[in-house]
Amino acid sequence: MEAIVNGNTEQQMTYEELMARVKQLEAEQAAKPAGKRGELTFKVSVKGGVSVYGLNSRYPITLYGNQWARLIDALPRLTAFLEANKANLSVKDGKAELAELATA
Repeated sequence: MEAIVNGNTEQQMTYEELMARVKQLEAEQAAKPAGKRGELTFKVSVKGGVSVYGLNSRYPITLYGNQWARLIDALPRLTAFLEANKANLSVKDGKAELAELATA
């Protein structure tokens, strides 16, 4: 079978092919570890940056290796800054997380 999509002729999947693809995708999804809400996950991007998923609801935070190293080196100063400005900061998921960070 052929279908015309956006002016291009493409092969249309049969029902059996479509169901086989659905089963394949379900198996792939089941094989992935179940992510917990708020759990951070990491991935190396196509351009070589390290992406952190789970900080934002939608988009990852991506930095390159040297940027992560600079941020890690600045962690004591960042923690002190957060502690000094705790009263002025708004926290998306609740105040408890900020208190935990300041004591870490």
